[in-house]
Formats: sequence, structure tokens, C-alpha cells
Amino acid sequence: MSIKILVTGGDGRFAKVLREKNTKLNLIFKSKKKLDILNYNSLNQNIKKIKPKIILHTAGVSRPMNVHEKNISKSIDLNIIGTCNVVKICKKYNIKLVYFSTGYVYEGTKGNYKEEDPVKPFNNYGFSKLAGECAVQMYKNSLILRITMTEKPFAYKKAYTNLKTNFMFHEDLVNYLPKLINKRGIINVGGKPQSVFKFARQFNKKVKAIKASRFVKLPLNQTMNISLLKKLIK
Repeated sequence: MSIKILVTGGDGRFAKVLREKNTKLNLIFKSKKKLDILNYNSLNQNIKKIKPKIILHTAGVSRPMNVHEKNISKSIDLNIIGTCNVVKICKKYNIKLVYFSTGYVYEGTKGNYKEEDPVKPFNNYGFSKLAGECAVQMYKNSLILRITMTEKPFAYKKAYTNLKTNFMFHEDLVNYLPKLINKRGIINVGGKPQSVFKFARQFNKKVKAIKASRFVKLPLNQTMNISLLKKLIK
């Protein structure tokens, strides 16, 4: 694909993998120092200079997860206000917007959530990303990816046996992007529904089993229905 694609958050965890593994997309990476999503003029200057056809909006804050509880101003600024600025600049220049959201927008109790199911975030991170989604959905030339992914190799020594999700690695999303980037609407993006422990043990037999308990404030069935994704990446 020869069209220019601007990547916000170009120094983030996923962007670093994307920079290394991508072979099909014409990507231009901008760090938060060179492209400040909280500064509309910074966005405007970069757009006028680069003239991208698509913005891949990966900038924002995710971890540590408790930052969204302890510092809601940071969460609101980066995940909500920054995203709103990106939506406005895309509208101004008629640029396709691809927004990186999360499976945390779902309630996480019954599992197998489809794209059209009601959303009910279970923590502030989910709320911050859902608020970003609200702005993005106002702009029709957009795609929302509700993503469940993690770093490779699996970063923890222990994993939950009773918490089910759709973990995949960053590298998997890099492979999927060329087949998704021209779509519109909302797509659940993740791997096979399974426990975190089962996922982790496939790649590291030393990972130990633990159970999520009432002391861990996480719903236990966060799985998404990925039928649409499977059709699109065939």
C-alpha cells in the first residue's frame, strides 16, 4: 500500500513492533514530542506537511492500569481530549481514521461479545477508551478496532486460569492491519477465546497457574466474538 499512513504515538509499545515488523504499509511514525495530540496546531502542522490519507491513532495511555484511577486528568487528556482533537483534524482534511480501542469497553461478565452488543466498561481505562470511541463514531470515515493484545514474550511469571480473554501478540495485529485498514465501523480484534494461563503456557511452559479472586477487580469472561475478524483476514 503506497498511500501515506500517519501513526500517532510512534514511540509507544505497539508502534515499536509495528515499525519493526511491518512490510506492507507506508507508515510515518511520529512521537509525542513531534506530534502532540493535545495541541491542535501541532496536529494541523503535521497534517499539512505529511498529507496522510489515513491516521492510525495509537497514541494514549493504557498501563499501568491504575493510572486511570489515580490520575483521571491524564487519562481524560490523552485518551479522550487527544482523541477528540484527532477526530476534528481528520474531519477537517477528510482523512480516514483508524482508532485503537479495547475489549475493556465490554462488561466482561458473559463473554462472546459481538460488535453490536451493549458496552459497559468495568474500569476507568475502558471508560476513557469508550469516550474516545464516541467521538470517533461521530465521524463516518473511521474504523474502531476493539483490541485485546499483549507483548511477546508473555511478560508475567503467573497467569489466571479462571479469567478468559482473547489475548494475541502485537505481532499478530501487525499482520492483520493491511486487511483491516480500509474497513469502516467496529471490529473486535483478538485471538482465540481462552484462559490467560492457557494462552501464556503455549509460549512459556514455566508460567505458573493462579486464580483471579474477589481481591482482583476483574470480570472473568472478557471474551469477544471474533467471527467478523476471521472473515476479513482470510
